[in-house]
Amino acid sequence: MEYEIYFYFILQLLLAGLLGGVLGWQREHIGKPAGPRTYALVCIGSALFTIMSIKGFGELEPARIAAQILTGIGFLGAGIIMHKEGGVVVGLTTAAGLWVIAAIGMAIGLGWFWQAVIATLIILAIMSVDDNIITKPKKKKRK
Repeated sequence: MEYEIYFYFILQLLLAGLLGGVLGWQREHIGKPAGPRTYALVCIGSALFTIMSIKGFGELEPARIAAQILTGIGFLGAGIIMHKEGGVVVGLTTAAGLWVIAAIGMAIGLGWFWQAVIATLIILAIMSVDDNIITKPKKKKRK
């Protein structure tokens, strides 16, 4: 009976690593600095903190841990965002990706596996769209 608990725990962490790695792979594939390891670590860490808050602290308001995960990821994301000359801001999508992968890790920690998989697929689709396709102004044809 006890081995089932460990199997479930291992499944949670492996799923978090896999889903985080998939989104990180997409970022690395397009040349962004935060790749599969970063995304997998954030997702696994969020899942682990969520599991600990539920199993380890019981009735002592596990929502506090969730709030601290979001605060920590926000701090990490703020360090990723850079301001370049000319008012150009870079790193917003990477920061947002780390923020959302933390939410996926938390969902896995809660046992919401299918919700985490579906969210990952939706996020992967969104991250795969090139911003230039959406925002690039159309060139005027010469007469």
